[in-house]
Amino acid sequence: MRIDIKYLYLTFLIVLKLAAFGQDHSYSQFFSSPIYLNPALTGQFEGDIRMNMVYRNQWSGLSGTLTYFTASADLHIPRFAGGVGLMFTRSSEGTAYLVKNNASATYSYSVGSDDFIASFGIQAGFTNRDIDWSKLVFSDQIDRRLGYIPGSVSSALVPEISSKFYFDASAGTNIVFYNFMVGAAFHHINQPDESFSGTQAKLPFRTTINASYRISLSPYSYDDNDEGPYIIPSALYHKQAGASSMSLGAQFKYRNLNTGLWYRSSGMEGPDAFVVSLIFDLFKGSKNGEKLRLGASHDATISKINYTNTSGTTEIGIGYERYFPNSSSYNKYNGLRCYDFY
Repeated sequence: MRIDIKYLYLTFLIVLKLAAFGQDHSYSQFFSSPIYLNPALTGQFEGDIRMNMVYRNQWSGLSGTLTYFTASADLHIPRFAGGVGLMFTRSSEGTAYLVKNNASATYSYSVGSDDFIASFGIQAGFTNRDIDWSKLVFSDQIDRRLGYIPGSVSSALVPEISSKFYFDASAGTNIVFYNFMVGAAFHHINQPDESFSGTQAKLPFRTTINASYRISLSPYSYDDNDEGPYIIPSALYHKQAGASSMSLGAQFKYRNLNTGLWYRSSGMEGPDAFVVSLIFDLFKGSKNGEKLRLGASHDATISKINYTNTSGTTEIGIGYERYFPNSSSYNKYNGLRCYDFY
C-alpha cells in the first residue's frame, strides 16, 4: 500500500510540475534552436544558410512520453538587412499522447553598425493539437485495492473533438552592443483557443528574455576573432501565465569547443535542475565558411521529483551553416553579432 501512495504522490508532483512550466516547453541548449528562442535571431549567423535541429527527452525515467523536437532552416539575406526562415516544432506529452505540431515562417530585419545592431523579428504559423482519449484512465476504471483494471471501459463522457487547428503569432527583438547582448520575445500574441471541449481555453501569452556578456580571457583577442578563449555568462527567463523559470550559467568558448554549466529554478516551485552542456564545431574555418555543430546536454533534476525518479533530461542538438558558392558576404567583417555569444 505504501508503494501505491508513493506512486500517487509522485504522479501528483509531476502534474504540478507540468502545470508550473505552463503550456510551452523550453530547451536547455536554447541557442541550438535560435529561431524557437526568438524570431529576431532569424538570419543572424555567419553564413548564407543555416539549419538547426534539437531533440529533448524529458524525465526519461518516468512512464509516459515527454519528448520535444524542433527543426529550422533560415537564410541570411544582406540586401534585405535580415533573414527569412521556416521552423517545425513537435511535442508529445503523456500516456494520452497529447501531440502538438507547429509549422511557421519567420522574418527579421536589422539596423546598426559594427559596434551595435538591433534586430526585429516576427513569426507566424499554424498549430495542430491532437489527443488520444482512449489512452486516458478515469476513476471508475480503478479499484481501491487492485489499482487499474485492464480492459475496463469508463462511463465518463469525453469530448467528440480530438484534433484542433489554430493560427499562432510571435514577435521579438534582439540587441548587441559591444560585448553585451539582450533579447526579448513575445509568443502567442493572439492567444489562440486550444480547447477540445468547446469551452474556451486560451493558450497563455509567453515572454522570453535572454541576456549574455562576452568576456575575453586573452589580451590578444579582437572583436572579429571568434577563436577565444571567452567566458560568456548568460541568463534566460521564461514567464507564461502564473509559471516562470530562470536559468543562470556560463559558457567557456575556445576554438571549436563550447562547454557550459547552468542552474535553473522554477519560480515559486524553487530549484529545478543543474544543466551541463558540451558543443563541438566541426569543419570550422573551411574556405566556404562551413560549420557543423554537434551538442549534447543533460539536466540533473534537483526539484521535489528528484533525479532518482526522473533519470534527468537529455538533449541532442545539430546545426549546420555555410556560405553559398561565390557569396558576396564571405569573409566580410560584419562587426559583433549574436552568434558571437554561443
